[in-house]
Amino acid sequence: MRTLLICLLLPAAVAVAQDIPFSAFNKRACGQMKMWLLGSAEKMPEENYNFKPTAAVRSFGQIVGHLADSQHLFCSIVLGEKNPAPNIELTKTSKADLIAALKDAFAYCDKAYDGMTDAAATQTVKLFGGDMPKPIVLTVNDMHDAEHYGNLVTYLRLKNIVPPSSEPRSQPQPKK
Repeated sequence: MRTLLICLLLPAAVAVAQDIPFSAFNKRACGQMKMWLLGSAEKMPEENYNFKPTAAVRSFGQIVGHLADSQHLFCSIVLGEKNPAPNIELTKTSKADLIAALKDAFAYCDKAYDGMTDAAATQTVKLFGGDMPKPIVLTVNDMHDAEHYGNLVTYLRLKNIVPPSSEPRSQPQPKK
């Protein structure tokens, strides 16, 4: 948990130090999670979408569905809209359907992140029974994504698959 907090808060501190607007940081964090979550969903073979390390936890596919559900939930709250796609976790099971749902959810959330400005920081919405500034709802979304990315990493590692965040980065090629 401490590592997760450091991973989330350190970039925010760097953003503040570099005078990057909070809304831009949130959008950048969402973009990173989008790459890692979609990459994880694509890397896991279809036959492992029902994989659960123990009976007490969600399967890999259920986590992907849950992530799509939560994207729609958090972003519909920020956008002031009715959730356009509830119950993905309960209705989709195939790899193709779950990846498509997750892509759709991120595309929907792009509207919320693209429309968010630091000026909107004073606008509040109801989240889990309390008033919350809209940009913080998007931060909660990013944190929730990071939490479940950790689950997906564990599932991938148990299947001897390298998660997207651990893949070697390509080195920039010198210009000719």
